[in-house]
Amino acid sequence: MSPARDPDDKTLPAPDPAQVQVIRGYGPGHFTIGEREWREPVLVTPGATSAWEVSRMEELTLASVAVLREGPEPVEILVLGCGSRTVFLPPALRADLRAAGLSVEVVDTGSACRTYNVLLAEGRRVAAALIPI
Repeated sequence: MSPARDPDDKTLPAPDPAQVQVIRGYGPGHFTIGEREWREPVLVTPGATSAWEVSRMEELTLASVAVLREGPEPVEILVLGCGSRTVFLPPALRADLRAAGLSVEVVDTGSACRTYNVLLAEGRRVAAALIPI
């Protein structure tokens, strides 16, 4: 008999986790990305996942996502997962992100996980900045 599954956990179909950072699941207070479990906000790119210092969308700044514009293939699409519900970005911050070359999609965290995986499967230069639900 298999263990009981938490009905709030969402398992997501995704590309091969051996090749890229795939969000395999999420639930209250956690993410499964590749083969690793995370219990904190995370910044996910196709090549790496790292802890993210933003725990509330009100803390988001251009500097908190600056790492996404570094490297040989800078991210062009940033999917922001706000937690259990969408939070609107201040127009000035949205303009700053756009000026930095980031197209931003702001949604609840569940939607952000699914959107990231779809864009990743399409080969897009995408990142997800996720606050747990």
